[in-house]
Amino acid sequence: MRILDRYVAWSVIEGTLLTLGALVPLMGVFILADEVESIGVEHYGLLDAVLFMLLSLPRYLYQVFPIATLIGALIGLGALASRSELVAVRAAGISVSQIVRAALAGGALLAILAVLLGEVVAPAAEQRGVELRRQALSGDVAQRTRFGFWAIDDGSYVNIREIRSGAHLSDIYIYRVDSGAGSLVATHAGAARYSEGHWVLEEIARSRVDADGVEVERIDRAEWDSMLDPELLKVVVADPQSLPVWGLYKYIRFMTINEQDAGAYEVAFWGKVLHPVLTLSMIFVAIPLLLGSSRSTGMARRIFAGILVGILYYLLSRTFAYMALLFGMSPLLAAIAPPALFVTAALLLLRRLG
Repeated sequence: MRILDRYVAWSVIEGTLLTLGALVPLMGVFILADEVESIGVEHYGLLDAVLFMLLSLPRYLYQVFPIATLIGALIGLGALASRSELVAVRAAGISVSQIVRAALAGGALLAILAVLLGEVVAPAAEQRGVELRRQALSGDVAQRTRFGFWAIDDGSYVNIREIRSGAHLSDIYIYRVDSGAGSLVATHAGAARYSEGHWVLEEIARSRVDADGVEVERIDRAEWDSMLDPELLKVVVADPQSLPVWGLYKYIRFMTINEQDAGAYEVAFWGKVLHPVLTLSMIFVAIPLLLGSSRSTGMARRIFAGILVGILYYLLSRTFAYMALLFGMSPLLAAIAPPALFVTAALLLLRRLG
């Protein structure tokens, strides 16, 4: 890579890192503000809220990374324009396409950083944060593993393999030791739903194991008095945005095999697959915004323009995501349409700029 290419690429990287550095404390304040009402409930204190905030930050940084890249490119390259360095570069015979390639080279490194953040750091950190928060708020001993959700419920050991929503469960195992009778009672229910203040188990197979042998009974449905409530279980439902790509792929296959609607997870899957492309497209969009403004344009105006474009992109992407969920649009098309539209608009602007 030539010296000039490295210089332009580093300008984009430096501007993006500065933007992320400014966004981190801002997002931290917002997350803590949401936790204020929970501080003081059970064992949930200020230090727990701060730890939850720190563990949640990687996911939020991953989500705003493309917009931060857009603003960072405007800041980094805008600084070059303000010092007339871009004018000197173009006067030396360097074309706009060469400047774009150099900026995209810096964007490629940023895209790799975003993938590591979203696929390695954020999922593990957020899962740990949610578990710590739930334990502090409820006081229950519970854990989510690859074998489902485990909890101790009034002396019983509960394993829930699938939480469709806070009020609908599937594949539930309940183990209870009856020390007085010297027996173990193992209950399996195909499904459970929360209705009128209590759980109703369905498709029940109950086995009682004692010194005399094993006794099995089958019941169509029965009430289940449990300390686990829907509000508690909602916090452990897998948020599609918090899962890594491979986890989303496996979950989509699981839901498809079981003939369940995986639309939200498919939209999230393709959004994550195309996240690096989105990061690069934001840099590409920044070039015509920068070249189309005068050298006297202040940094504040460039940042404001980047924020407006970021808001527009967010609204557009949410619109396509809802269209995929509500009207059956292809999740791949819903994910690729917004960056494609922005890149097309940037190409048209670059063509007009010559």
